[in-house]
Amino acid sequence: MRVDIVTKEYPPEIYGGAGVHVTELVRALRRSIDVEVRAFGAPRDEPQTTSYAVPAELATANGAIQTLGTDLEIVGDVAGADLVHSHTWYANFAGHLASLLHGIPHVVSAHSLEPLRPWKAEQLGGGYAVSSYIEKTAYEGAAAIIAVSDGMRRDILRSYPELDPAKVRVIYNGIDVDAWRPVVDIDFLAANGIDSTRPSVVFVGRITRQKGLPYLLRAAEQLPPEVQLILCAGAPDTPEIMAEVEELVRGLQATREGVVWIDRHLSRHDLCAVLTSATAFVCPSVYEPLGIVNLEAMACGAAVVGTATGGIPEVVADGVTGRLVPIEQAQDGTGTPVDPERFVNDLARVLIEVVGDREKAAEYGRAGRTRAAEEFSWQKIADTTEELYRELTGR
Repeated sequence: MRVDIVTKEYPPEIYGGAGVHVTELVRALRRSIDVEVRAFGAPRDEPQTTSYAVPAELATANGAIQTLGTDLEIVGDVAGADLVHSHTWYANFAGHLASLLHGIPHVVSAHSLEPLRPWKAEQLGGGYAVSSYIEKTAYEGAAAIIAVSDGMRRDILRSYPELDPAKVRVIYNGIDVDAWRPVVDIDFLAANGIDSTRPSVVFVGRITRQKGLPYLLRAAEQLPPEVQLILCAGAPDTPEIMAEVEELVRGLQATREGVVWIDRHLSRHDLCAVLTSATAFVCPSVYEPLGIVNLEAMACGAAVVGTATGGIPEVVADGVTGRLVPIEQAQDGTGTPVDPERFVNDLARVLIEVVGDREKAAEYGRAGRTRAAEEFSWQKIADTTEELYRELTGR
């Protein structure tokens, strides 16, 4: 059986959880089936991997049009595959057309949903209407849709009520606990202004509305003075949210010590070192289908404090591997807290509780690594995905 996987993100061009997911899934699937990767971007040396640049004629076109042009370059090359599997709306159009053209099943992995990310209109303009149309069309035509959590499955069926619930399957994201593991590197920490003897709260993520960073920065005002705040954050969606974050960080740095902002890309070793040093890792997202970053933190032995939204409660066992922060959210698709001040105060309260008991936090961290290894291995995810492929192809 040959499966063609279509993706925008693939090494070395990875900037989010979807790229991590595809990379690890492909590695695990190739142990048992034939997988061709068709990825956006510059040429890659990896066997059975073909890269597709934006067509030269579209070099100055709107980003959404560039995406569709790249998808069209991919469609014909899927000939000969038994099934096509696309990841994110960027690749969904290629998967949908390849399914129609070649008469093969199309599987979609839902890593996020356009109707639940209305703030993307700030970044994409009219392209957001295009991405929303592509996603809806691909989901309706797909043979199966993989949701990365039960919460995500509920969101899919709520966003697209015309879908047959039977074709929406839950297969979690995974984690490689051999690659993501506790790393002690005091020299690296010190070189980046992190004091390994002091408690710390660590955030890792892109600067987007969904990641909730401004809420964390406001909550951090209430943290005890000895607690450091370590931000590994970059890739802003818009200049506006970047300016908001910069202003909040400057305000914190003016009133307290130990506010460290690392805005460059970190190697896995260095990121593991930061996560391992955390008294608490925090995920203040207002929208998170699952959150691979939480699994990465758990694999490094960090206690996780996460918002009780989306798929986060399926990863973070409250009172076992960390703590969940309650949130009441608007039902307009933005995920905005109904009472932002209360959410900020609840986030601060839970963080203070966790960093105030470092022994308990370490216990959460040990339990988190065990849970990540036992429940979220990539081989387990790949085996379940392959079972779905064989069900759809009869092979």
